[in-house]
Amino acid sequence: MALYILGDPHLSGTAKKPMDVFGGVWENYTEKFVRNWKNTVTDNDTVILAGDISWAMSLPEALSDFLLIDSLPGKKILLKGNHDYWWDTVTKMKRFLKENGITTIDFLFNNSFTVDGVTVCGTRGWTIETGNVSEEDKKIILRENARLVLSFESAPEGTEKIAVFHYPPVFEDYKAELFIETMQKYGVKRCYYGHLHSASVKKAEKGEIFNINFYLVSADAIDFLPLNI
Repeated sequence: MALYILGDPHLSGTAKKPMDVFGGVWENYTEKFVRNWKNTVTDNDTVILAGDISWAMSLPEALSDFLLIDSLPGKKILLKGNHDYWWDTVTKMKRFLKENGITTIDFLFNNSFTVDGVTVCGTRGWTIETGNVSEEDKKIILRENARLVLSFESAPEGTEKIAVFHYPPVFEDYKAELFIETMQKYGVKRCYYGHLHSASVKKAEKGEIFNINFYLVSADAIDFLPLNI
């Protein structure tokens, strides 16, 4: 029973949105994503998809991408990304999956999942690309942190808590201090995030920072190969 993670698959079964703006690594990326998954993951494993799952704009439009994910081995835990416009309430999303016979997908949202002694906690997070934190940014950060706390609080005692974000909690001069403080409070030693592509991959903060090990797991950064965590 293994636990894997991969972010930003950007599936486009219906939306048909190209990704070549991010470079040649995205050529035939869906085929690469499926092939690597099948060669790595078994039915007994769990895979976290750390945001930007599908380019679809609604749940019905995302159906073909959900069916593709459901057809792959293992259980899948989905986290919201900034491009997941199809995301709705958990109740509506679960009802939609059930109505379409999809059984291997669940959602990381104000909750957690424990796999073989490791508890996966997380939230989308937020990004400050300009370096200036507006009042609206502060509201979003507080909301996202509250969701992160709910996730940690739901974790069983005695398990290792790992944190998963879509947006990077650390990037160049930006440090999401509130998220970092919360992770430290709950004893997190490993944090995984996605979102970054192309030239930003080289700028990603990785390794130990604030006594937490950070890992970039966006699909093109790890060659569309689910990372065993």
